[in-house]
Amino acid sequence: MEFFKYTRTFNFMGKSKAAMVFSILIVLASYALLLTKGLNYGVDFAGGTVVQVKYDTTAPIDEMRDSLKTNEIFSGASISEFGSPDEVVIRMKTSTGNVTTDIGDLTREALKGTGNYEIRRVDIVGPTVGAELKEKGIMSLVLAVIGILIYVAFRFEWRFAVASIVALVHDVSIALGAITLVGLDVNLDVLAALLTILGYSLNDTIIVFDRIREGITKNRGIDLGETINESVTRTLARTTLTSLTTFFVVFTLFMFGGEIIHAFAFTLLVGVVVGTYSSVFVASPILLWFGFDVKNYHVKLAAKAQKNIEKQRIREQFESGVM
Repeated sequence: MEFFKYTRTFNFMGKSKAAMVFSILIVLASYALLLTKGLNYGVDFAGGTVVQVKYDTTAPIDEMRDSLKTNEIFSGASISEFGSPDEVVIRMKTSTGNVTTDIGDLTREALKGTGNYEIRRVDIVGPTVGAELKEKGIMSLVLAVIGILIYVAFRFEWRFAVASIVALVHDVSIALGAITLVGLDVNLDVLAALLTILGYSLNDTIIVFDRIREGITKNRGIDLGETINESVTRTLARTTLTSLTTFFVVFTLFMFGGEIIHAFAFTLLVGVVVGTYSSVFVASPILLWFGFDVKNYHVKLAAKAQKNIEKQRIREQFESGVM
């Protein structure tokens, strides 16, 4: 289904400098937030204990705080609403090392007399396990970026690979800045969202690069900037429809999916918008600014074609018994 007709070529490269300045400012602002405010690591990475409690009516948070003070295990615990006024989460930065101690039973004992409630979830992560999860999470992001670099360099050319990596770093940086700005807990769900952003943004960028390579191959005499404009314009309908459908699905999860996937959905929302933007205004202009040589590219294509012809000729001679 085609909602957008390809009738004229938009001058995306003419807006590339302004877009790049905007991107640099946003990325620098994200790094400034990361340095000053820092990421708020959740239990998965920082270690600690999370207890989810649901009341029949509105949770008496002040009364709960007073009740928890009777047990020193809950010293420094924070209580906050979890999606609705009748459901709360108790977070503690420390976890009990005593395997015979049931934190759920301790919570029930401490909250006696605060109303009718049920313990829905108890998550305990030790500091050693949390540090290990954090290390492996960072390693997974680094390995994903390295794998993408190798893949794109092998499939296209090294300038395409560098341009795609710059776009991915741009996307992840802004997503982390947005997470820091709103104060979301960084846990395994957020890590999964960041890895999803890498895949989504790369897929969008590869489609644009395929069009650019196709345009370079067909239009030998056209300027690279004009080829990029034409290629991006031809993918505009696909990019718009894909991004909008993905955005609406993730937005629905964000609005109605519940507090448990709130951070995951928010990270993806930012990633979908930024990933679509970077495919057009970050990856493509970098390819142009890196001095991609169209003539040299055609020389390489001609040499490769000649080599394939020579291989075919030798194969035919071998099959016919003439060598």
